[in-house]
Amino acid sequence: MRVLVAHNRYQVRGGEDAAVARDLAALERAGCAVEAAYLDNAAIDSGLARLRAAVSATHAPAGIARVMEAVHRFAPDVVHVHNVFPLLSPGIHAAARAAGCATVQTLHNYRLICPGAFLMRDGAPCESCVTGSPYRAVRFACYRGSRIGSLAVARMVDVHRRAGTWRRDVDRFVALTPFARERFVAAGFPSDKIRIRPNGLPDPGPPAGHPRRGLVYVGRLSPEKGVLVLAEAAAAAGIRVTVIGEGPLAGTLADHPALDLRGPCAPNAVQAAMARAAAVVVPSLWYEGLPMVVAEAFAAGTPVVASRIGALASLVSDGTTGLLAAPGEPQDLARALARIEADPAAAAAMGREARAVYEREWREDVTTRALLEIYRDAVAARAADAPLAPTGT
Repeated sequence: MRVLVAHNRYQVRGGEDAAVARDLAALERAGCAVEAAYLDNAAIDSGLARLRAAVSATHAPAGIARVMEAVHRFAPDVVHVHNVFPLLSPGIHAAARAAGCATVQTLHNYRLICPGAFLMRDGAPCESCVTGSPYRAVRFACYRGSRIGSLAVARMVDVHRRAGTWRRDVDRFVALTPFARERFVAAGFPSDKIRIRPNGLPDPGPPAGHPRRGLVYVGRLSPEKGVLVLAEAAAAAGIRVTVIGEGPLAGTLADHPALDLRGPCAPNAVQAAMARAAAVVVPSLWYEGLPMVVAEAFAAGTPVVASRIGALASLVSDGTTGLLAAPGEPQDLARALARIEADPAAAAAMGREARAVYEREWREDVTTRALLEIYRDAVAARAADAPLAPTGT
């Protein structure tokens, strides 16, 4: 299998960039011939560059041309597309199919149906653009508080929705969770083309049998992540939570008596902190895609206390692999935190079940096999759709 991965990197490296890198390495280990075609948002380094990117985002001919150079040179069986905004655009699928390649699109977030990418507005879930006009996002400046930026994304969403790009030009989609699949189907994406496959994670090894202590939050310190709710809940429960990460709320939370802010840490230090913790807390207020912190916690044999919202409600089995609390409700979250602290044996049992779920669903070899099956499915679909060659007389 020859696979070309196309990805528009973010200016600040995040979970999606890391997931792409893990997939590339896993595919190579599985024996595939793999090449990556990257576009990088670090190149958008001025006001003029931002304006140019916004104007061209709907079709992004320069970005598509760069990827197609790699397609013609590398001759892949599959072009696997990840982030397309703003330097690539969904138009890459039509170009790749015209060159005879099968195409796959991973739906890491909701940007292809929501200009803000989070299905969230004013601190609460919002699905206005899922079935309605994406130009509603311009009124609320949903993309980074910018109406111009929001217009650029909304136009990309609208043009490709109307053009039938998703039904005509993409052979298979990869949704990270059943919840995400439902949202994209509601937005008009073809249900028969969407497969569910979570991001994989290399096995850190069996968890050590030492006693667990304390609660850990790992992630961005921003409102949609629910860290303000966590601070209030921890104070109400009389529990101190270790917080690893950075973000706009770092200053606000710096002196909070219930939080121990460690700032950003190296991946091995984060993994060690999770492996020592009684539980990892994910108090999000928005529809997370697939927060890898859950997979990382499960791999470490650590249960997760999460908000009962979006995909989190199915990723964490209440009372089995962790606990669920009402999103945005500090008292309910405090109850869950206190329950973990009060019953270490029950928390340890949930951690063992969490590790079993990781081995069954998120271990790298499992998810790589699933991805290769999606590729084979896409190649077969592409071959079935290919026009017949004219016969001789």
